[in-house]
Amino acid sequence: MTEKSVHLAVDLGASSGRVIAGWLDGGKLSLEEVHRFANDPVLIQDSLQWNVHSLWAEIREGLRVAAGKYQAIRSVGVDTWGVDYVLIDRNGQLAGPVRNYRDSRTQGMLSRACERMGGGEAGRAAIFAATGLQFMEINTLYQLFAAAEHGERSLEIADHFLMMGDFFHWLLSGKRSIEATNASTTQMVDPATGQWQTSMLEQLGIPTRLFEPTVQPGTILGPVQASVAEATGLKDVPVVVPATHDTGSAVISVPVDDFAPEQPSWCYISSGTWSLMGCELASPRVNEVCSQLNFTNEGGVAGSTRLLKNIGGLWIFQQLRKSVQRQGSDVSWEQMVQQASEASEFELLLDPDHRAFVAPQDMLTAIKAFASETGQPVPESNGAFYRAALEGLALRYRVCLGDLETLVGSRIETIHIVGGGTMNALLCQMTADACNRTVVAGPVEATAIGNLVMQMIGTEVIKSDADLSATIRMARGIVRESFAVQTYQPENPDRWDGPAARFVELAGHGASA
Repeated sequence: MTEKSVHLAVDLGASSGRVIAGWLDGGKLSLEEVHRFANDPVLIQDSLQWNVHSLWAEIREGLRVAAGKYQAIRSVGVDTWGVDYVLIDRNGQLAGPVRNYRDSRTQGMLSRACERMGGGEAGRAAIFAATGLQFMEINTLYQLFAAAEHGERSLEIADHFLMMGDFFHWLLSGKRSIEATNASTTQMVDPATGQWQTSMLEQLGIPTRLFEPTVQPGTILGPVQASVAEATGLKDVPVVVPATHDTGSAVISVPVDDFAPEQPSWCYISSGTWSLMGCELASPRVNEVCSQLNFTNEGGVAGSTRLLKNIGGLWIFQQLRKSVQRQGSDVSWEQMVQQASEASEFELLLDPDHRAFVAPQDMLTAIKAFASETGQPVPESNGAFYRAALEGLALRYRVCLGDLETLVGSRIETIHIVGGGTMNALLCQMTADACNRTVVAGPVEATAIGNLVMQMIGTEVIKSDADLSATIRMARGIVRESFAVQTYQPENPDRWDGPAARFVELAGHGASA
């Protein structure tokens, strides 16, 4: 057993979870993965749900392993994906199933909610003015509206609403909380005040009794409760709330030397199953242009705003692997990238945000159908499909970059890519070429790093004598010193102009998710 003083990040993604230990050594942050596990949704009847019981068992196992490995554990905190939630009844039990955001019950609910709020464009404008959030059917607002419209019993018997990270913090500490950055992904919060938009919720038939005031990242909830301490060996370890939305945590790890500028010269892409591309700002941009471009104003740490766009990300690329595996070929990520690099350029253009790719039974079949429907040739090699997935993503980044520069009123010189997508060198170079900008890739473990440094800020392991924003800049300095990055410069940007024009036309005629 080592005596180093560590913090534990429980990092839950939409396909896997980890328990990661982090500690400062000589002013640098070190990481060690303690436990890794799968996060596979399950189909129960016609409902796609999260297996939260399995996740909780895996989290406890990871904490047990950590307690046996590290003598001095200073804190634990959980980050997760956004929009999904858990309802708890008065007996402290699940009030109903924990739905996956890809569950089909939300289909058509966005338009129905807009009708309820005043009809068509007027209703849409009212929702955006109240929340400043982009319109996606997966948003919590439409999940809860679907539950209300379908008469789900869980809404009647529930006493408390928790986001996914809040749910596991409650299991750890026994204390309920709703963390602000994740609450901001719901499309139910005023981006200026952070308050729940209760009038809108009432109009949509969503019970407002469920929603408690939010808490800020860095809040200490208290020690792990007795049952957790007994099961894991953790004793008197505080539960510290990080930015529980994984993108909120990832953005803290962007290795820049400023915080929430009014006129940013850099943007970020948190790259994984989803890509979240945006700028960190001092205040939200809730205006007509933002609404037209369908950008979102999500909350960040220390009152900052993450002005961003949700993009389909590596989802298509990941699902192509599953399609090929179902055909009997066990292809690795490295082999996919290699085959993509050897394929012809721009053989097939794909929009990663097209509705056809949200949750198809088989991605390869869906792409072939999309190619036929859009009058494009169907590739003959798997490598061409892999390349199309990556090129489509880079082209979407290019469009998003232009929109971002319009919204913030300044030229963005550098794109910082953090998260798992940084390991895909082909995609990083494509992004530099498509956007004609410098790309800085890293760190890979951005979400876990952001989780850990926010715990360190909450426990005052990292602290500036000035204010919280100075402390965050200090934390980013530690990240810069601790983790290597890879820089990509544009090599052939002109070759992307023609495909970019075709992509815009293709996306304009498509059905975005």
